[in-house]
Amino acid sequence: MKIQTKLIKAVHTKQNPYSAITTPIFLASTYAQDEINKPGEFEYQRGKNPTTKAFEDSICAVFGANYAHATASGMGAITLALSLLKTGQKVLFCENIYGGTFRYAKQIMENIGIKYELRSDLESLKSLSADVGAIYIETPSNPLLHITDIKKIVALAHANNAIVIADNTFMPLFQSPLALGVDVELHSATKFIGGHGDGLGGVVCTNDKALGTKIGSLKNTLGIALAPFDSYLMLRGLKTMKLRFDAQIANTKKILEFLKSHEAIQKLYFAGGASEHERAVHEAQAGGCLGAVLSFEMSEKYCYERFASSLELFDIASSLGGVESLICHPATMSHASYGEQLMAKIGIKDNLLRLAIGCEDGEDLIADLAKAFAKAKKS
Repeated sequence: MKIQTKLIKAVHTKQNPYSAITTPIFLASTYAQDEINKPGEFEYQRGKNPTTKAFEDSICAVFGANYAHATASGMGAITLALSLLKTGQKVLFCENIYGGTFRYAKQIMENIGIKYELRSDLESLKSLSADVGAIYIETPSNPLLHITDIKKIVALAHANNAIVIADNTFMPLFQSPLALGVDVELHSATKFIGGHGDGLGGVVCTNDKALGTKIGSLKNTLGIALAPFDSYLMLRGLKTMKLRFDAQIANTKKILEFLKSHEAIQKLYFAGGASEHERAVHEAQAGGCLGAVLSFEMSEKYCYERFASSLELFDIASSLGGVESLICHPATMSHASYGEQLMAKIGIKDNLLRLAIGCEDGEDLIADLAKAFAKAKKS
């Protein structure tokens, strides 16, 4: 089946009770056992739930995974994946990662004796120290949209007995990290998978049986399973994800062309746009898909605060991947946990803004941006 059919028919109608067209929401927190010590498939909601399992099965079908575990949020998925590390081990992060991931490393990992480093040179490393247990990448990264060569990182990690964890939130349908050898793939399902700004969720996938079993056990222990109603929302979102993503990409292409020629833009960030090397890598591993996120630095001739507050169709809000277009100020929102010194080192500046492109009419979005630029120009 092609991807759009998989998204809709991953859980076939006949697999649902009473052949319901939509997977029912099972709200039971616990399930009766026929005999002592002989539980059925479902025992307790924290471990397994029929609606959540339907979502996890759908994720496996869509993303080519053997095992998928759904969590209560994107941060839950990040927490679950990083819980595979042991005290005394180290994880190498690509330098430009989601602020919540960095906050987890700083606030949690440091306290339990797991070391970490932010590296800008992962692709050029020839070997790893013996304590490196994992390399963690985002590609494209948040918010500067840098590209990392997945195959190169997999080869490096596996040659040094480390695993690779890839956050694939930005490129859910056009990039397949597991097929490229990644050990653990995660998504903030709140974003493109859910797509409607009305539910939180995350998912952690793997093709390795031992890792799949361990991740499931950790999820149960941590108590971060996705709730039944949110599982239903994520199943609903999956069915329309490609339709939404196609519309978002089309809008993003139009907006990118508009921004490229506007004097208000000092520097523009988009997937594959940083260099010829990144463009070639992104073309090879994601078909060059532009995605639906753009970032830019505004010229000093413009007031970025006034620009953001003058927008009518782009709401100032965290998140991305939904039908609504949003604008974010990374320095005070998504990446505030970095601190000024680290943000300066990485390149997250005060005048950096991130656009999450939605499904509104593209011409309307461009007109909204144009009006806001006009109001933001300093006299």
